[in-house]
Amino acid sequence: MKKSLFSLIAALALLTVSHTASAQTATPGINARERNERARIHQGVASGELTRPEAARLKGREAEIRQDKRAAKADGVVTRDERHDIRKDESQASRAIYRQKHDGQARPRIVR
Repeated sequence: MKKSLFSLIAALALLTVSHTASAQTATPGINARERNERARIHQGVASGELTRPEAARLKGREAEIRQDKRAAKADGVVTRDERHDIRKDESQASRAIYRQKHDGQARPRIVR
């Protein structure tokens, strides 16, 4: 009886610790924003609002943010300061997407 009770308590403790560890590295808000930015860039290319070089620069910026996110998760904890830095970079990237989409440059359309 004592052995099974001890096993149950140990299993619950392990489950709690693993759940807590995964919660410290979860970044659902950052992930959703990343998907949104990617979609905005894709839409800008499809509509002709973004030239290919502009899109390439914006995609490179998004790749840097993903790398920063991976580095923040590497130690198992994404701190408040790391989240702040990632969100700040995302905000700057979002503004850059807006500016590039509305700067009056357009990809030349090929008429066939």
